[in-house]
Amino acid sequence: MDLLKVAANIKTGETALGIELGSTRIKAVLVNYDCQTIASGSYGWENALRDGVWTYSLDEVWKGIQACYAQLAADVQSRYHVPLTRIGSIGVSAMMHGYLAFDAQGELLVPFRTWRNNITGQAAKALTETFHFNIPQRWSIAHLYQAILNGEDHVPQIAFLTTLAGYVHWKLCGEKVLGIGDASGMFPVDERTGTYDAKMLSLFDELEAVRPYSWKLADLLPRVLRAGEGAGTLTEEGARLLDPAGRLEQGSHMAPPEGDAGTGMVSTNSVRKRTGNISVGTSAFSMNVLDRPLQGVHEDIDVVTTPDGAPVAMVHTNNCSSDINAWVDLFGQFAAATGLAIGPDKLYETLFNLAGTADKDAGGLVNYSYLSGENVTRIDNGRPLFVRTPHSRFTLPNFMLAQLYAAFAPLKIGMDILVQEEGIETDVMIAQGGLFKTPVIGQQVLADALNMPITIMDTAGEGGPWGMAVLAVYMEVRQDGETLADFLDERVFRHPKSVTLTPNAEGVEGCNAFIENYKRALAVEAEAGRTLAE
Repeated sequence: MDLLKVAANIKTGETALGIELGSTRIKAVLVNYDCQTIASGSYGWENALRDGVWTYSLDEVWKGIQACYAQLAADVQSRYHVPLTRIGSIGVSAMMHGYLAFDAQGELLVPFRTWRNNITGQAAKALTETFHFNIPQRWSIAHLYQAILNGEDHVPQIAFLTTLAGYVHWKLCGEKVLGIGDASGMFPVDERTGTYDAKMLSLFDELEAVRPYSWKLADLLPRVLRAGEGAGTLTEEGARLLDPAGRLEQGSHMAPPEGDAGTGMVSTNSVRKRTGNISVGTSAFSMNVLDRPLQGVHEDIDVVTTPDGAPVAMVHTNNCSSDINAWVDLFGQFAAATGLAIGPDKLYETLFNLAGTADKDAGGLVNYSYLSGENVTRIDNGRPLFVRTPHSRFTLPNFMLAQLYAAFAPLKIGMDILVQEEGIETDVMIAQGGLFKTPVIGQQVLADALNMPITIMDTAGEGGPWGMAVLAVYMEVRQDGETLADFLDERVFRHPKSVTLTPNAEGVEGCNAFIENYKRALAVEAEAGRTLAE
């Protein structure tokens, strides 16, 4: 990059800011209009289990965003020797789904209920049957209907429902809107109209438990926008929320707020039909852009959309890398106790590479990485669990391969439905996430688990906040009629660098053997959740 040119872009505000609130980290990325990263900032946070509900404090939302922005602004000053006072466009993304309910005065009625909660089973089942459309427990409408069925006191006072990205966007610019991808995880949307499905809205309002309330569901939900549409401007109050130091000017154009699934599709150039991507972290999900409707309703398959409104089959798992991280931390504590100072990157690299030398079936070891409940396998309460028989081959390489298999197991079970029952095919499947920082091993294990080629792109490491910044650039500079897919192909991913690994026959067979044991012992995991109290 030309540092003088970038400095000039910063001065004139020819930049875009992407903010993403993920499960364990809030991150901000500033890019130029060529979508090159200029500066970044991050803040670590964790959800908390309070009164049986996974939640985050809204106070910490702003503490984290402000810390990210301050770090990013300092990065700009240090690198380019100019202050950050103007930003051309801003976009916010965050974890999808969940429940944020506000009254007419804008006050939060109950603590934020995140996607991680498995507390809406009754509502999700009833709505799926009513709509003939899968409504997962994570979705906002399932949370609302469960609150109604529970007779919760706050329900009559609800004036506005939104997601975490929608909430932050609302506070920054005053607009109660949502990008179509994020909106499709609140309530089903109609690809033709680009907004919530009118028939399903009517069916919901006519439910016996809903009829007594004075509000109509359509009046509670954010207005839906597609990628590229304007979604407001940063207010003076919003500028102060981002930058309490007071240097940032108001007036930045706001892009439609999106979910982390949508920004993952953008950062991997996976918005065209017959493309797909997989994102792994605290949770994991695959996004498969459909070229035809699904033939059936599947409890483990969500139908959502790309940021520009194309239908997507989504397999979402509540658990992925948390248990691996815990074990690596334990090995780090052991190393420190012996007087060895081994950094996290070296620990992951060493342990993951050992998995490459393991028996392909992980030696008969079985592991469940369930820190929370898991919808795909019908587990209500997660308890990380490691099981072996007297004849299992208990070695460190086998142990680490079992950890990787377990991280991908629920995703594999869901993907098998799409591939084997629906016959869905993708031309390319791109993966991203921290598990792939160590080259080859995580990518190869995923290829073997899903029995399909897996591609890792160099830009995939930029992640969701970069994808959100790209969406903000698209809104700012797109030409008339220029689709999001064309913009990504022709302006952002002109010379992509990628590595593709194909399945190994022995690895596929070994993973299938692990999965058979995994499925057989699920009753043990379920019983652990029932008998081991918090």
